Amino acid sequence: MAILDQLEPKNVFRFFEQMCAIPHGSYNTKAVSNWCVAFAKARGLEHYQDELNNVILIKEASAGYEAAEPVILQGHLDMVCEKAPGCTKDMAREGLDLAVEGDYIYAEGTTLGGDDGIAVAMALAALDDESLPHPRLEVILTTEEEVGMDGAMALDVAPIRGRKLLNLDSEAEGVFTVSCAGGSMAACTLPVVRAPFGGALLRIRVAGLTGGHSGAEIHKGRANASILLGRLLRAMAAETELRLVSADGGLKDNAIPAAAEAVVAVADGQRARTAAERMAACFQTEYSCSDPALTVTAEEGAAAAWLPMDAASTERAVCLLTCAPNGVQAMSQDIHGLVQTSLNLGILKTEERAVTASFCIRSSLDSEKEMLKDRLACLLAQLGGGVSFSGEYPGWAYKADSPLRELMTEVYREQYGQEPKVEAIHAGLECGLLAGKLPGLDCVSIGPDLLEIHTPREKMSISSVQRVWTFVGEVLRRSK
Repeated sequence: MAILDQLEPKNVFRFFEQMCAIPHGSYNTKAVSNWCVAFAKARGLEHYQDELNNVILIKEASAGYEAAEPVILQGHLDMVCEKAPGCTKDMAREGLDLAVEGDYIYAEGTTLGGDDGIAVAMALAALDDESLPHPRLEVILTTEEEVGMDGAMALDVAPIRGRKLLNLDSEAEGVFTVSCAGGSMAACTLPVVRAPFGGALLRIRVAGLTGGHSGAEIHKGRANASILLGRLLRAMAAETELRLVSADGGLKDNAIPAAAEAVVAVADGQRARTAAERMAACFQTEYSCSDPALTVTAEEGAAAAWLPMDAASTERAVCLLTCAPNGVQAMSQDIHGLVQTSLNLGILKTEERAVTASFCIRSSLDSEKEMLKDRLACLLAQLGGGVSFSGEYPGWAYKADSPLRELMTEVYREQYGQEPKVEAIHAGLECGLLAGKLPGLDCVSIGPDLLEIHTPREKMSISSVQRVWTFVGEVLRRSK
């Protein structure tokens, strides 16, 4: 039974619900890409699909708009798949369980994928609406945006004629995003040696953190569970001989980890637990506002998949978690309140022979991005490990002369009776990559209100979607 069938605009919510029934996490986008192609075929639209499942859909101009410049609508097909504790849904195989509460849509137990399913829904609704006057519409739907923008990097833009792009991947109504940071992914690897150690096994867990998007919410000072785990391990090692068996935390490079855990062998279990209790009190004081539900537990009787690491490997691994840079590194001196440079330890994993740590680096200055890459490389070299970098994407520079922004501002004033907020953001958007492929691109990013994206608490405002859809339609109508 459809959950959203009573909501307006019907087509937007119909396409959104259909998309939510198709698993579409990053690297699992073939089915949703095929769904978009089937949509185009059923309507006789020009369409393109590549090996990475990127899709381009094109509809020729309405009568009277043939001479108008094309308008590009752009979003991404993949979503971040996160689950609440205890949720058993297989997000690689099962669709989402949508629910409505008041003005909000959410998914029970999981992320909603409003980032960026609502862009796809609006783009398809625009293509499907024969009553909507518009210039040539060129819809670009990319893949793997959430894991490094791989789809946009590989996209062949040969079919695209337009140089006006409306990106629908923002999460705050009334905000026109006109610039964003560039970024890179860093994969750190620290080899370890294992050896027998006679001691009690403890499972150490840091949980209950707020988490969130590592770009859009990095300025909020939320705790990173893996970084706290490093502090916890170091405090315990100062009280009793300790050997690390494993340390794991986080599921996504671009999400602040809400939980992390370690298995350790310790000479004195009581002293280790006392140290954990002391650090728990410190953490709860430090993060009482940003992470009020933070908990630390140290339980006996943990199972160990491998022998403990030897003393030297343990010391190096704890040093990595203690000394690795994380969080906001610099604020912009040009734009008040804008984070200029940051990084986030997103995924911490232990294998039998290595500890790996994956960081998402962001900066609006290439020089500071390179500085952070150098810091990680130097740290890992000193610890006997290494780091590789991937997923480089450019920042999106502010365009002083933007006819598209001027048109959108005019429409916004009339619809809302006030001025929009025009801003730069620290999170990455595909606009920078697309601007490099489409010289002279005039681009603005907007979207409806989405709260707590990349967490199981994500929800989307129904009334905001309605207003943004009306706004998009009027911008297209006036693009003549």
